[in-house]
Amino acid sequence: MALFRSVISKLAEGLRKTRQTLVGGLRALLGGRVLDAALLAEVETTLLQADVGVVAARRLSDSLRADFRAGALARSEDIPEHLKRQLKAMWPESDRRLNLAASGTTVVLVTGINGAGKTTSIAKLTALLRREGKTVLLAACDTFRAGAVRQLEVWAERLGVELIRGQQGGDPAAVAYDAAKAAVSRGVDVLIVDTAGRLHTQDHLMRQLTKIRSVLQKVIAGSPHETLLVLDATVGQNAVRQAEEFAKAVPLTGIFLSKLDGTARGGVVIAVRAATDVPVKFVGLGETPEDVEPFDPGAFVEALFASEAASAAERA
Repeated sequence: MALFRSVISKLAEGLRKTRQTLVGGLRALLGGRVLDAALLAEVETTLLQADVGVVAARRLSDSLRADFRAGALARSEDIPEHLKRQLKAMWPESDRRLNLAASGTTVVLVTGINGAGKTTSIAKLTALLRREGKTVLLAACDTFRAGAVRQLEVWAERLGVELIRGQQGGDPAAVAYDAAKAAVSRGVDVLIVDTAGRLHTQDHLMRQLTKIRSVLQKVIAGSPHETLLVLDATVGQNAVRQAEEFAKAVPLTGIFLSKLDGTARGGVVIAVRAATDVPVKFVGLGETPEDVEPFDPGAFVEALFASEAASAAERA
């Protein structure tokens, strides 16, 4: 229970901005109001303002209206608890597990645009896997930016893992091939493949991502077992568009939500889930490798609806 409270406290800090919009908006809206159709329409507007997205806002609002018409929802003050239940139900248990190979090396392909926090997120995932006792190999397939490779090298040194890299400007798929071969020969538990930070609007770069995935499949059957998209939690609804476009290039299995700090627009977690059906699996809560948590929808929802007083008490 203490660990659960600690996770909620970290999330509550990161969700401060979103909570002020959502919970603060609901509190101002519902106080003393009679529950009717007009109020439910205003609740939907509040959900949209909290960056939960059009699809999720409509889905949640339809649920409220259905219960209202059926007589199962009679008081305006019961709306927050209803929303909490519906939000928690959006994530089945299986969605939150890292997909692991039944045997041999598990391959995790990581993608996302420049500036999303991809390299730092890889470091956090590596540290998490190392704490679980797994061996990890990193592949630097962003051959176009020397700085990106160097940053990954620094993290590899700090975390005590090996890195496979290639010539600057070389074929990223060739690096992926070499890394997959090395992972198999060394019996590594997890191979994490970093890809070039590409814009989801650049078709040729998206095709390159598809090529890397194809090469990995040829070396390690069934790979990549996990394809994670790193999304910046501060960009709001633009993250939804990124997820939709990347999903067209490669089958995404999960999202690593980075930069979930006080400036985050955390409602995007809900928006992406509703719009793409791709689950958030990890959240980055700070700058160090330890600042990562497997996504827990129960903790997320509780943190989202936590009172400011409770959040302050937890932080103290």
